[in-house]
Amino acid sequence: MKQMIMVAGLTVLLNACGSSGTKTNNDDSGNPFMTEYTTPFGVPPFDQIKLEHYKPAFLQGMEEEKKDIEAICNNSEEPTFENTIVALDQSGQLLTKARIVFSGQNSADTNSEMEALSREMSPLFSKHSDDIRLNPVLFTRVKAVYDKKEQLALDKEQTKLLEETYKGFVRGGANLPADKQAKLRELNSELAMLQLTFGQNMLKETNAFQLIIDKQEDLSGLPENLIATASEAAKAAGLEGKWLFTLHNPSVMPFLQYSDKRELREKIFNGYINRGNNGNSEDNKEVVKKLVTKRLEKAQLMGYDDYASFVLEERMAKNAKNVYNLLDELWTPALAKAKDELKDIQAEIAKEGNNFEAAGWDWRYYFEKAKKAKFNLDENEVRPYLKLDNVRDGAFLLANKLYGITFTPIKNIPLPHADAEAYECKDKDGTHLGVLYMDFFPRASKRGGAWCGGYRSQTYENGKRVAPVVTIVCNFTQPAPGQPALLSADEASTLFHEFGHGLHSLFRDVHYYGIGGVPRDFVELPSQVMEHWVFEPELLKVYAKHYQTGEIIPNELIEKLDKSGKYGQGFATTEYLAASYLDMDYHILKQIPDNFEVMTFENKVLGDRGLLKQIPSRYRTPYFNHTMGGGYTAGYYSYIWSEVLDSDAYQAFVETGDIFNQEVAAKFRTYVLTPGGIDDAMMMYVNFRGKEPNTEPLLKNRGLK
Repeated sequence: MKQMIMVAGLTVLLNACGSSGTKTNNDDSGNPFMTEYTTPFGVPPFDQIKLEHYKPAFLQGMEEEKKDIEAICNNSEEPTFENTIVALDQSGQLLTKARIVFSGQNSADTNSEMEALSREMSPLFSKHSDDIRLNPVLFTRVKAVYDKKEQLALDKEQTKLLEETYKGFVRGGANLPADKQAKLRELNSELAMLQLTFGQNMLKETNAFQLIIDKQEDLSGLPENLIATASEAAKAAGLEGKWLFTLHNPSVMPFLQYSDKRELREKIFNGYINRGNNGNSEDNKEVVKKLVTKRLEKAQLMGYDDYASFVLEERMAKNAKNVYNLLDELWTPALAKAKDELKDIQAEIAKEGNNFEAAGWDWRYYFEKAKKAKFNLDENEVRPYLKLDNVRDGAFLLANKLYGITFTPIKNIPLPHADAEAYECKDKDGTHLGVLYMDFFPRASKRGGAWCGGYRSQTYENGKRVAPVVTIVCNFTQPAPGQPALLSADEASTLFHEFGHGLHSLFRDVHYYGIGGVPRDFVELPSQVMEHWVFEPELLKVYAKHYQTGEIIPNELIEKLDKSGKYGQGFATTEYLAASYLDMDYHILKQIPDNFEVMTFENKVLGDRGLLKQIPSRYRTPYFNHTMGGGYTAGYYSYIWSEVLDSDAYQAFVETGDIFNQEVAAKFRTYVLTPGGIDDAMMMYVNFRGKEPNTEPLLKNRGLK
């Protein structure tokens, strides 16, 4: 039975097709999904796949999976682990094969036709999934195997698959009476469509806003690379001689950081924070109201008080109380830091002879001035040393120093988009680990943010490991023609972060699809731990070279980065925690009145906690796709939960006196990166570290203690 997962913003099929082939007998050579891939490493033939290929593959794939299920149900033999649990785990190869490609492309290179197909197929996929989970004969066979698990002499991996399969049926409604199962089907279909609508509206709203500048003086304060990129964007939009700024992060964030024109900062800031809240056809407020209402209905139908209780049962946190305890522990010191930072911002405003109160569109601009005053550091001093190619190679180097693996460019291989790059990953003994795609720059057809997904998950077939096909997708600052891409410090960290997710996928070594995943609040550990190395001098001095002179980043600049590293954590932690609270607050509701207003609710729950009016939640409700689009629902706290783990995990390297210690790295690979979901998440961490983590390293890393 296929699961959907979301890693740093992208929904993907976890148990992607185990091989490049399918179980179909239809030799339709015109549809790449219907035949075995003959591409290098068995990657999808992106250059051959067309829009019209998806729907036939979806429909036939569902029919084939129905036959797979019927074969299990009609088996006259007594239910066994192999003929029921493994057979179910292996079912639906064609459907999975087509859906995983569509999911990846619909996020990285979508269009109106793909969005329409998503809407058309959503109720069909929902019904198909429910037909499996709510099949009484199938559940009877699964339960029969589960009830005798103590007598089956299964190994750890097989036991986990059996437990997860049974639990999946129970949580999918298999034990509900018929009338409640019918209601569950209705809710699942509605929820799938609402989440899809939310995401599509958000993308349209992000792409709709344009700040067009036609006067040179209105570019005051902006870095040259941003101006050049805006000029190219305007030219591409038919606005030759002007400058175009958008709500994509590489455009809006540096504009807010550097523009001397306060009225223009206000305009783009308001455009950014009001996405999905403009009273138009893409307004998401009513979508959110329906979403949280239907989620609550589903949870209560399943016997839970609220949706958070239903979700958290499967997470490391276990319950909402544990989540709020962590958030509350961080909120007070983070808010105090943010207030100190606001004083610095007001001081910078006063230095200019102004006496206005800082607003949201002033924070990044005056914070940049305050940081320069305190540490004599301008982010634009760092960018020349963070050429994208060098940062990418720095991540590859780190993986080599820790694990001995290598990444080699692959030529003449189908790419998911012309902008993408492809690499073969080999283990230290030279064996093939997988293929890695990297796609770095924003475009109108790409969703915002950064994520790691896949076009095939690791598994085994006929006793042989099937290697994964992994993709890392980002939205970094687009370089001007003829110029290299120069990253900000945040963008460099993002690359290492997503690369960590990629390593997790490449190193995974499990035999069954159903145990490939880990809890949402554990999944960020492999990614976030990688961020600790980005600005370590030992690594910086290898990859951080000036793009023009080749000069290694000077010690003076490294020292500035180190001293300023914790400055700004009041803002960063507070805006993140605000979003985490907001996500949880929606999903602990036990009733939702007819007159429920989402923006009123947001303003109250964050206002009651004392959130500074100058700091909006990192994601406001109408564009909070992590939770409203699915994936991190009642789970946005996962980043900070995992940060407790990754901060403690990094100390395991520091304590040896060698941050590249290969023995520690080998343990991390063995106990965290390789086993998928075979063990309990905390047990995996304890197996690596020898003890449970505490919050002390996290508080120190963020300068909150």
